[in-house]
Amino acid sequence: MNSPHHPSEPKADKAGVRRHNLSLVLRTVHEAGETTRAAVAARVGLTRAAVSSLAEQLLELGLLVESGKTFSGQAGRPGTVLKPAGTGPAGLGVEINVDYVSVCVADLTGADRVRRTEPLDHRARPAAEVLRRAADIAAEVLAEAARQELRPTGVRLALPGLVSGGTVRQAPNLGWNQVDADALFTEALAAATGRPPGTPGLPVASDNEANVAALAELWFGELGRIRSFLHVTGEIGVGGAIVLDGELLRGAHGFAGEIGHLPVTPDGPRCRCGSHGCLEQYAGQPALLRAAGAPSLDALVARAAAAEPRTLAALDEAGRMLGVALSGAVNLLDPQAVVLGGIYPRLMPWLAPAVETELAHRVVSALWPPDAARLRAASTTATTARGAAALVLRDILADPLTYGA
Repeated sequence: MNSPHHPSEPKADKAGVRRHNLSLVLRTVHEAGETTRAAVAARVGLTRAAVSSLAEQLLELGLLVESGKTFSGQAGRPGTVLKPAGTGPAGLGVEINVDYVSVCVADLTGADRVRRTEPLDHRARPAAEVLRRAADIAAEVLAEAARQELRPTGVRLALPGLVSGGTVRQAPNLGWNQVDADALFTEALAAATGRPPGTPGLPVASDNEANVAALAELWFGELGRIRSFLHVTGEIGVGGAIVLDGELLRGAHGFAGEIGHLPVTPDGPRCRCGSHGCLEQYAGQPALLRAAGAPSLDALVARAAAAEPRTLAALDEAGRMLGVALSGAVNLLDPQAVVLGGIYPRLMPWLAPAVETELAHRVVSALWPPDAARLRAASTTATTARGAAALVLRDILADPLTYGA
């Protein structure tokens, strides 16, 4: 019989096994919201004594709290309820988009505890200035979090572009190329919080904002049993992300899901990315406003509600182009649903009919008729900044000993 371990692979020692089991118990309680030691033992396959020992350590680390008693209806004493702590270690998420910054602190339950969103025009602004402004907002949010006895252990940036290894390789709508976002934000946050030079600060990591929005929908949204979906975010640009079987599909280089730069008319208008006829030239916010002759998104919605013909035609054309792009993605990936986020939920009454018509006509499986309810608006609870904060929480859940009190 072949050994399950590679000959050169070190075997986990006793301390390593305990570290793994601490994570297992903490993740189980986190997923349940609240549960008992006995229920955790039954779920993870450890003895009740082992789970009790692990739970006591997690309580001492400030990662779990006890909350009353629960009765199972069976013989024996009632169990003490375990819950993730609502104070202590937390996550800080920072979404930087073309026309706003949103910052969120989430506690270990995943609850959005502190939030601030500011409209800011980042067009033609130097990357260092944009990141400094975001760090100033983050510093104010951190101060409020401290007043609530929350201690973020890291920062995740959600950025609209191709992000890899902490660097924004390309963000056409921001005008960024090869920007070391992690380093610039780390420096700016140190200055904003008054941290002395040379002292360690919060670890910073970056990701594509569409990826983070999709994870937020998976973790905090209202998809129910849906674990495979395409998430499309309409903002100044159009971003996309793919979740298959509950896992984000990143691709070979981390750039999967860039549906906004999928050509829907190869000889169409030139895009900021350098190509022609990209989807965001028809379904991005600037393209929609331009086609409708509307000065703002609020005006666009108001004119659509009033059935203004030019506005309705612009939304129908955008929906048609969105449907063309989505039908190709659906044929390729076979998701259970398509989720529309960003500005699209506000426009769904006028966008959706054209999108659904194209899906019904073009998807070869014939599983996407207009009445299939597979096209959905993103959940209001699943914000990108909250998803970014939750990525920090994932690190805490994976290694409680590193982040506990």
